[in-house]
Amino acid sequence: MKQRIERIQQKLKDNRIEAFLVTNGTNRRYLSGFTGTAGIILITVRQAFLIVDFRYTDQAGQQAQHLEVRQHGHDRLQYLADLLGKLKINKLAFEEKDVTYQEYREFGDKLAVDLQPVQGWVEELRRVKDEDELACLKRAIAIADEGFRHITSEVLAPSKSEQEVALELEFYMRRHGASGPAFDFIVASGFRGALPHGVASEKFIQAGDLVVIDFGAVYQGYHSDITRSVAVAGTDAKQEEIYDIVLEAQLAAINALKPGLTGAEVDAVARKVIGDAGYADYFGHGLGHGVGLDIHEGPRLAPKSDVVLEPGMVVTVEPGIYLPEWGGVRIEDIVLVTSQGCEILTGSTKHFLNL
Repeated sequence: MKQRIERIQQKLKDNRIEAFLVTNGTNRRYLSGFTGTAGIILITVRQAFLIVDFRYTDQAGQQAQHLEVRQHGHDRLQYLADLLGKLKINKLAFEEKDVTYQEYREFGDKLAVDLQPVQGWVEELRRVKDEDELACLKRAIAIADEGFRHITSEVLAPSKSEQEVALELEFYMRRHGASGPAFDFIVASGFRGALPHGVASEKFIQAGDLVVIDFGAVYQGYHSDITRSVAVAGTDAKQEEIYDIVLEAQLAAINALKPGLTGAEVDAVARKVIGDAGYADYFGHGLGHGVGLDIHEGPRLAPKSDVVLEPGMVVTVEPGIYLPEWGGVRIEDIVLVTSQGCEILTGSTKHFLNL
């Protein structure tokens, strides 16, 4: 983590800014290892401070050993103002996407510095995962894979409600090492499969339903994100046709994915397969997104994404087709960009299951 701080310090030098204030909680954890729910980081060209209240002083000292931990009193902003004064900081960068307008006004009132809004300084670093991050991601994915095997072998069946399936999936993953669910699980059966974000409802699964299941686990702060579409107690030709098209699109994108391509170029590969099959109007979202400490982070695989892929980036690849009043299919894997191409990290089968 020390290297992460050093890279921010280089950004300060490159931009001729004296200090950077980190207020975003995820970025705070990435730079410090501190898992508490409150605190700010102040990085100067030569120093780095984690400023917390009395609740977190001991925890911060244990988790963020490469930062200087400071405890503020009842007025955190005044403490920051005093510290900036002692350090003789005149120009302060802040995370413009995280600071509210009210906070910005308070900064202006109390901090005697030139405020410099910046965007993406930490997020750009987070796009490329190191070995420790990959280990956590792989464990989060493995837990989700185990959960999928469990529900497809013992849970998914006619007469089960979508909520029952989602609840059992969450319980199973927690029992096997997850600290929690990565997001509100999507379990969308039958006609509800046409809802790309069809969070589990009270609807009961029926024989012949196609069920879209989008879920993930959190392990040491890192998220997994997997989608599978399965049939319950029978399939028909239409379901098999749509499934095969989506799977072809996903595999084509994965086979094309490599360093040097933009997110838009990879998205276009899958979109062409679905468009050539006559379903272009029914694939309305981007192909994928980065995943890590946040469930959705950079880089994006989408029609307007100009981010160039690099080894170490981790993205989802999740094309789908959604037909109103009929249902939908989405297939999603987590993929690691490597120097030669990519590696699929998700292990769950993509054979069209008929449970």
